Amino acid sequence: PVFLILYSFLRKKIGRNIFLAGFAILISELFIYQLFPWHFGNLIAGNLIFAQTVEVFGVYGLSFLVFIVSFYLYTFSPFIFRLLHRKKTWLNFFKQHRLFTFSIPLMLLGFFLLGSGLFLYWEKQQPTKYVDVMMIQPDAPLEFRDGRSIEESMEILFKRIEKLAKKGGEGDTHPDLIVLPESAVPFFSAHNTKATNSFFPSYWYRFEALIFLLNQRFKANVYFNEIDSFFVNGKAEAKNHRSYNHSVLYDPNGERKNSYAKSYLLAFGEYIPLGETFEFLYSIIPQVGRFLPGDKQELISYYRPLTKRTSFSKSHINWIETKPMTMSYLKDYYRDNNVELKEEGKFLPLICYEVIIPEFVRKFAKAGAPDFIVNITNDKWYGRTVESYQHMDLARLRSIEFRRWMVRSTNSGTSTFVDHLGRIVDNKFTDILSSDVYRHKVGVLQSGSTFYMLFGNAISYIFLFVFTIYTLIKIFKKQDR
Repeated sequence: PVFLILYSFLRKKIGRNIFLAGFAILISELFIYQLFPWHFGNLIAGNLIFAQTVEVFGVYGLSFLVFIVSFYLYTFSPFIFRLLHRKKTWLNFFKQHRLFTFSIPLMLLGFFLLGSGLFLYWEKQQPTKYVDVMMIQPDAPLEFRDGRSIEESMEILFKRIEKLAKKGGEGDTHPDLIVLPESAVPFFSAHNTKATNSFFPSYWYRFEALIFLLNQRFKANVYFNEIDSFFVNGKAEAKNHRSYNHSVLYDPNGERKNSYAKSYLLAFGEYIPLGETFEFLYSIIPQVGRFLPGDKQELISYYRPLTKRTSFSKSHINWIETKPMTMSYLKDYYRDNNVELKEEGKFLPLICYEVIIPEFVRKFAKAGAPDFIVNITNDKWYGRTVESYQHMDLARLRSIEFRRWMVRSTNSGTSTFVDHLGRIVDNKFTDILSSDVYRHKVGVLQSGSTFYMLFGNAISYIFLFVFTIYTLIKIFKKQDR
């Protein structure tokens, strides 16, 4: 509606202009809030050649292209119809409308040539190293309403995760990084703090034990999602208890390292707008979560052992055996399995639909160029619908903007790997509403910051500024007549 209103208003003010539709859609997409951001440029982002241009123009450049080409075809069609029924020659027609006739096809050609050049250039760029990544897709439940106790349901889930990990970790080599998706273990935390143990307790030592055992069995980094809690104002009171949608990495020795709190929360799902100011809103809609957004966009470090992995002299503990054990016991049991570690690199963490918001993802560029991107999400809400595939398709543009591979780990499908050209690796993704494990080597390109990382949507804003000046001049001239 904003596009239609703006276009109609300006059409009356300045008349027909070949760039007016593009101007109106840029205003609509850049400045109007969307709960689930979707851009018209995504309509042609499936074309790998045109998609490459988002490294320069962003997805808004594709939206601009879609609208001016559509406007051109819509406007040009009646002229062709008239030419077929009149004696006016084609040559005279093109002379009178040469700007309109040729400018848009030339622009379309320009986008195509730019996309082709970028595709050929980046296709030749080879990774300097590879990181062996294993994604576990547990198909965890959204809620516990099947008659079983929460503990029983969690035991089934944890055994499934461990079984998938063993299946994916088979072979002579072990993964460097194990990734569990958003809500792989719903409602619980592996962070043992005062806040996670009081008022609304979420810490469960057996959750932390699961992660620790994965670290020790495979000597791999484990990156996973949890609920983390804290007290606002520093006072340990129930009214001050808040939570983060949180992700954290445990190193190959099972030590808790860098973490990331989801910054871009889902309104009316994870929080109520203005709810912290007007707290009574949460009593009106108690089903809504009361998460607070994270305030840092930092990269997550991952590690590698400095010494070659040797066989563990003891038998590995299975998760089901940990019920009578404590974390202190487990750490003491695996003390001889610890190795010296070195930071290997950093990746960019994104939770759920943060990955489809280009301006937000670009904030991480201030922290430097990551080795790759990790997006953990829970798309089980969508069921067997097209939304999971749409989410995946929207996400892959971030790989092109950053020229980095992406690990897209989902709870129930479609988990996949995306390369720096935005291609689905091996054209493979996991089935929806299924448990699975998917392992692949992720390429790391040492290519520095891209144009989009440095300048973002600068070209779109420059066009808006220039066209706004042009529009104002046209309006003032029209008023003076």
